[in-house]
Amino acid sequence: MTSSVTRTEAGPDPMAGDMIGSGVEGGVGDQVRAWWQRVRGGDMGALPALGGLVVLTILFATLSPYFLTERNFANLLNQAAPLVMLGMALVFVLLLGEIDLSAGVTGGVAMAVFVVLATQFQLPWTLALLIGFGVGFATGALIGFFVARVGIPSFVVTLGLFLGYQGLALLIIGDGGLYRVQVPELIALQNGNLPVWGGWVMLAVILAVSAATSFWDRMRRTQAGVPNRPLSLVWIKLGVIAVIGGAFVYMLNQNRGGALHAVQGVPLIVPVVLVILWIGTFVLDRTKFGRYIYAIGGNAEAARRSGVKVRWVKWWAFVICSMLAVVSALFSVARVGTVDATVGRDIVLSGVAAAVVGGVSLFGGRGRLMHAAIGALVIAVITNGLGLLSLPAGINLLVTGGVLILAATVDALSRLRSGGARI
Repeated sequence: MTSSVTRTEAGPDPMAGDMIGSGVEGGVGDQVRAWWQRVRGGDMGALPALGGLVVLTILFATLSPYFLTERNFANLLNQAAPLVMLGMALVFVLLLGEIDLSAGVTGGVAMAVFVVLATQFQLPWTLALLIGFGVGFATGALIGFFVARVGIPSFVVTLGLFLGYQGLALLIIGDGGLYRVQVPELIALQNGNLPVWGGWVMLAVILAVSAATSFWDRMRRTQAGVPNRPLSLVWIKLGVIAVIGGAFVYMLNQNRGGALHAVQGVPLIVPVVLVILWIGTFVLDRTKFGRYIYAIGGNAEAARRSGVKVRWVKWWAFVICSMLAVVSALFSVARVGTVDATVGRDIVLSGVAAAVVGGVSLFGGRGRLMHAAIGALVIAVITNGLGLLSLPAGINLLVTGGVLILAATVDALSRLRSGGARI
């Protein structure tokens, strides 16, 4: 596996022994210099996406007086949720150097099965939804079988399913063409809000979980004899989360519904997405399965020779991707309140774009779930901002396509800079 950190020729650091002996990886300044060295070496992560997000926010806030209003901010979060979830789903296969073009329509077929079972066959909605997730599991298992066991390229398998599942959705939905979702609990996912105090409780839980995770990591590193980063970095991270999170919660707690019908509070979809993001990040960063995914994406043959069961890891990665794609489709359905045969048809390419724009490498082995979430926010901001400016839909596609090409170019150049081979 190619390292993304450039090494100097000046020899070992004379302070290295002291840092290891003290159990600390240098000071904050050392960490900043090490981060900058990684950036210069091509490992930029989500830095370009974050920069783009800031620039786009300033641009649209300048061009439209409605962009930074409480109502539009809440609408932006609801609008971005399906794309954020699909982008995170695709990270699991992109890290392997694979792709899943059928993720969107997999969610669409699952929602078609769910709504037909709940509406026509009068099954309890919880059971119907569970069967819908079963469709996602079976689809991921099927893709994983053909890719990992048979050896068919994932592009071919998932392209076939992308085409075939569109027909399957039409057959399931039938001549009616449209079903209304009449489950208040699901509709509330995209239309409900936490109480005012709930947003502050959510922020407190985020801070507590982040602190507990950071200190648990430090304890594990200490027990393993690995030096820790300075404790001050933990407090800086918690402080940044508290300030930014507090500003968001305060803004969303303002009334955005008018005097006659007050609407305030953090959208309910936000904590749901954050919980899934935390679980997925924990799996990728702190479990053997996650380390195996990165290892296979870096060099599948080396991982196989090291004893990694490459086939099973790939199989489970496609299963997870398809299951999260069903969650994405559920968010879309909850937002519009209806299911038709087109659910998930157009979003999958935007999901790939979200992951790549956020900094997930198309070559495998590099990227995080948070990167895909940031990339999805960039695309959602573009769509939302251009919509507020009443520009044609074609402009939106042109801008999004240009951003994707730029992100892919940055990915390729950073890979070359970090030591990857030129084809």
